[in-house]
Amino acid sequence: MESNEAGEVQIPVSKKKSWSELKNVVCELRRQLSGLSTMVPGSLAFRTLPDGRTRIYFLSTPANGWETTLLCADVPPLASHGHRLAWTPVIEANFQSLSSAGRFSREEQLLWERKRLATWGITSYELHRESGKLVFPAASSLFQCLDTGFSASIISGPLFPAELRMNSCGAKLNPQICPSNPDLVAYVCDCDIWVSHTLTGCSVRLTFAHKGGRNMADDPLSAGLPSYVMQEEFSRYQGYWWQPRTPDGVYRILYEEVDESDVKIFCFPSSNSNLGEIEEFRFPRAGTPNSQSNLKLVQFVLREGPQIVDVSTLELQYPLSVMFPWMEYLVRVGWTPNADYIWVQLLDRRQQRLELVLLSVDNFTEPPPNVYKLDTNLNPTTPVGQLIQVIYTQTCDIWINVNDLLYFFPPASGTGECKGEVKFLWASEETGYRHLYLITAHVPGVANGVGADSPDNLESEHDTLVSSTLHFVRSKNKLSFFLVWVWHQTGVFLQPRFGQKVALTAGDWEVLGRSLWVDSERQLVYFLGLRESPLEKHLYVVSLRRPGEVRLLTRPGYSYTVDFNKECTMCVAVYSNIQKLPACQVFRISHGDWTVEEVTLTPVAYLLEPSAPEGELFSPELYAHQISSGDLLYAMVFKPHNFQAGCKYPTVLNIYGGPEVQLVSNTFKGMRQLRMHMLAAQGYCVVAIDSRGSQHRGLNFESHLRGRMGTVELADQIEVLQWLAECLGYIDMSRVAIHGWSYGGYLSVMALAQHPDIFKLAIAGAPVTSWSLYDTGYTERYMDLPENNQHGYKNGSILNYVTQFPDDENRLLIIHGLIDENVHFFHTSQFISAMVKAGKPYQLQVYPNERHSLRHLDASKHYETTLLSFLQNHL
Repeated sequence: MESNEAGEVQIPVSKKKSWSELKNVVCELRRQLSGLSTMVPGSLAFRTLPDGRTRIYFLSTPANGWETTLLCADVPPLASHGHRLAWTPVIEANFQSLSSAGRFSREEQLLWERKRLATWGITSYELHRESGKLVFPAASSLFQCLDTGFSASIISGPLFPAELRMNSCGAKLNPQICPSNPDLVAYVCDCDIWVSHTLTGCSVRLTFAHKGGRNMADDPLSAGLPSYVMQEEFSRYQGYWWQPRTPDGVYRILYEEVDESDVKIFCFPSSNSNLGEIEEFRFPRAGTPNSQSNLKLVQFVLREGPQIVDVSTLELQYPLSVMFPWMEYLVRVGWTPNADYIWVQLLDRRQQRLELVLLSVDNFTEPPPNVYKLDTNLNPTTPVGQLIQVIYTQTCDIWINVNDLLYFFPPASGTGECKGEVKFLWASEETGYRHLYLITAHVPGVANGVGADSPDNLESEHDTLVSSTLHFVRSKNKLSFFLVWVWHQTGVFLQPRFGQKVALTAGDWEVLGRSLWVDSERQLVYFLGLRESPLEKHLYVVSLRRPGEVRLLTRPGYSYTVDFNKECTMCVAVYSNIQKLPACQVFRISHGDWTVEEVTLTPVAYLLEPSAPEGELFSPELYAHQISSGDLLYAMVFKPHNFQAGCKYPTVLNIYGGPEVQLVSNTFKGMRQLRMHMLAAQGYCVVAIDSRGSQHRGLNFESHLRGRMGTVELADQIEVLQWLAECLGYIDMSRVAIHGWSYGGYLSVMALAQHPDIFKLAIAGAPVTSWSLYDTGYTERYMDLPENNQHGYKNGSILNYVTQFPDDENRLLIIHGLIDENVHFFHTSQFISAMVKAGKPYQLQVYPNERHSLRHLDASKHYETTLLSFLQNHL
């Protein structure tokens, strides 16, 4: 032990270890901390079997396994509380090793990066509930099996999947089973959509957007595959959508065609080659052109054989970019329940205007004429009846956070729909917090898909709105007059026409934006929210008959994630808190009457019982502090495992600090926080703080960093850190390191430049160093376009703080994957070039075969060893 000038006892981490010893420490800590990893079921799906059982499918890692696989568990009709359901493998165990034998394709790797998938094995699957058909991607191909509904372990044993017979080359991605015919499976291969008949093996290419040439610059089109920005920044990974029903025998797939002609191409070392080859990748930097999207429809029929024939591609008569010239992003797409209409959500470039638009299928026709050749192509006999109607518009002076909470009520749903009305659930942050609304929109010819106005009535509606569309087009030219004629003739209503909006929830708390479940018969809406605490996710229910009366259904003191079956009669909840490992429980949902007070969740069985780790559990502690601005901030602290009262410990501030992330919550911190546990086990105090700008605290709280990223976050972090040091008494403020990845890496570097007196060391993983080098969707949402915020971009760039870095050696360590296609290695190379020019010291650790996340075990262990070595030698 050592004492400082104030007489306080300081604890050295331990006797310094060699690199070999630290490698062994990392391996041993990983083994010890593996007890923190519970096999929590994920990606749940429900299916009712003929004998009354409910089969729950899910992805997890079986005991003694290391790859994720597909499992199931059956809930008997009369299951009793406390019963633990047996996990049954759906897929034969040998399949895992066979599917993993091949190398993973570049397309698969990039999709895992976008989805932030941290597992190997089966990572997704498609289930056709009526037939039991299962399809999933693995090892660049697609596999299928049929679950007849019998108990797999008793009757026939696990299923061995069969590979779909396909004549397409390349990785097969994003399979979807046709809702009305499970024998048809569509998928994306080499940037185009294919469909396969799984019984006959007939496989047909449906779209021909991509040429498949070696030169990316000459091959900018793709079909059914969202752009990089759409996947990375808007979390939409699907680019095509089967029509839910096939009443006329014609199968239809709506799809997005993406044109990346104007998006700049960058080169990276190849991930699959040791020969020095490169990969090309399109990436729109802030202020540069994005890709362009349009919707198309491909249709076909089945003939004897069966054979897939009569394939034809239809296009919108007038592209979305013509009708909505302000549109930049096609953020969400889907079909209405009756399958006659398509809905789209359109977002502008600055992400402050969002419109929900309804399109009739009749808008898709043979490729339209060239609208610029007005004299030869104007056809006054174009039929009236196609509908393009804006049914909701949302604007915001800050930015719009796109969410997945949209539900169209089906016909005869008991919501009181009338002729010419569409009712839907919508979520908006217009009050500063995301809440649910019941919207009634007036749409000529539609009543939640039922009924239609006459063409005469429809045309009279057009006449009243033609003048209001003029501001969308350039006046006094042929295109303008032509478009006005088009809108008059075809039923385009660009002005929103919603009649009533009822707030279902309200208050200074947030409805979570991923899922909601609707019991249309009882007019009940189930959702997850944060009413009890920003640190706990809970399940709530609200009635459409009594808006505003929200009832909590889960137990305070825990945080939940929930999945429902389609009928809203059963749900599965995964719950934990900061001190208790996750458990997974099945509940039946019953009702005394139609009110929320009579909704009852009855425990049925466990999928995963509550348990305790094998060794001693070192859980972090949660703290709240009101900072000088009046805002309440939350923090968590991992005590060092060798903690002794009265001693001070070297401390690592684990930071993210940016938007869309919450580090501090009342959930169990397991393997995802492995490195925090690892540092605490080595004698460090580890602190994490959610400063203003973090997630789940409302739009105003999040917008604290708008236009000034990198300049305001650290003040909050330091204020809370200093309060914790004073309050707890064991944080050694003379030995504080800051460590983070991505945005956290960015702030770690910023911290050493702006506050070298506070932070002795900075370890920065994959740091952004200049926002002008990052992508459009993220950067422009929070920083505006560069041309509108030159001051903010300059102040937020690390490159402008190089001269402020300390001249002391061994205070800065930068870690970066060489083939990172998200935060390009160019960020780091620009930064170290500036550091060299300024004569500043730094250390750099490069991982040649890693992207933004370290996915290979050897790289992860090397990074952890490097981290421990740097800290023990210099903190």
